[in-house]
Amino acid sequence: MKAITILIFGCLVSLAGAAGLKFDEVLKSLEVEPTETIVTADFDFTNDTDKPVRIAKYHAACSCMNLKVKGGKLVYAPGESGVIRAIFDMGNFSGQVDKILQVWLDDDPEATPSVMLTVRVNIPVLVQIEPKTLRWEIGAPAEPQTVKITMNYEQPIKVLSAEVNTEAFTSTLKTIEEGKSYELEILPASTEKAALGIVQIKTDCPISRHATQRTFAMVRQPVADELPEQSPIPR
Repeated sequence: MKAITILIFGCLVSLAGAAGLKFDEVLKSLEVEPTETIVTADFDFTNDTDKPVRIAKYHAACSCMNLKVKGGKLVYAPGESGVIRAIFDMGNFSGQVDKILQVWLDDDPEATPSVMLTVRVNIPVLVQIEPKTLRWEIGAPAEPQTVKITMNYEQPIKVLSAEVNTEAFTSTLKTIEEGKSYELEILPASTEKAALGIVQIKTDCPISRHATQRTFAMVRQPVADELPEQSPIPR
């Protein structure tokens, strides 16, 4: 819901920015191959006003995204067109990933850029981990929970190891179907106090950036909206 809200807000802001630069699209949705590491999205725009418009600055919130204006040009005469190019280094991302880009024109307040653009990249999930995070509440029974590992590739992918970075948790790997499906059982040593563990799952996936995955285990205080309702105090 949060991502949808951001996207809707971005579209509204961009439409309002039509008083300066009008973009052909404010959302670029891209499908990529498992082997790709870099993806490029071009946002075409036109100055549809009767006066010059200057791009004051542009910014991507993630260091994995590099922004460029074609030719380094920042001032556009009436009717003149240009391109903002976003280059996304996908690293170990997988699944649907949204990256927000901001563009300020002259006289834009610092907190309110005229234009918000979204690059949406759909990256194949070759090693699917569900759930990504296991949680136990402090004081709850220290019972095992299970992470399911499913391979979504044209050839088998084997899990080589699954190691926890702390003695607060132990892990046991079970093979359901070799190269296709596994279960990882995680057990907290105790639920008496808060703890956080990172489980690094290494596979023999031939595409290196998909080969290592992580899942998380935590013992935590109950979240406020998960607390049971208190009985009324008798008067």
